[in-house]
Amino acid sequence: MIATVSMMTFAQKKTSTSAIVAFDASTAIDNLPKAENKTSIAAIDPAKNTVQFEASIKNFAFSNPKIQEHFNQENWLNSDKFPKATFNGVITNPTTVNFKKDGTYNVTVEGDLTIKGKTNKVTAPATIVVVGSTLKTSASFSIKLADFGVEGQPITAGKVAAEPKISVSAELN
Repeated sequence: MIATVSMMTFAQKKTSTSAIVAFDASTAIDNLPKAENKTSIAAIDPAKNTVQFEASIKNFAFSNPKIQEHFNQENWLNSDKFPKATFNGVITNPTTVNFKKDGTYNVTVEGDLTIKGKTNKVTAPATIVVVGSTLKTSASFSIKLADFGVEGQPITAGKVAAEPKISVSAELN
């Protein structure tokens, strides 16, 4: 009976409201275009093998307030018009993870990333660590800013990477 209740509980969607999405567009010329958003929403549904993230653009914190201001302006991420970035995807190799057994599992996640109103497919290696009823997840991938309509002089001048690295981590309960 306890095992049945435990398995039923674990089959439910796991969520977090404190997932971390990091943005690193630093270059050899400028190492300041880095930011973190520690208030992102994340969800994994073990029964459906789905993965979702949502990050408020205005919640990305840069060490330099001027960069943060530029990041949110209309010609960059235009956070007033496009207030969030989202990812909706699936674990493409779900048989490699056992959500009912503690362990570290390497998976591939594929889905739609939407930034600034533009959606592109993303495929990334990810790690899922199962500890009891908690999932700890992490993934890193790069995007092309131009694919999301983000272009400009700082990129062409080499101050901002044209293909920044995005890292996502979350502890889901």
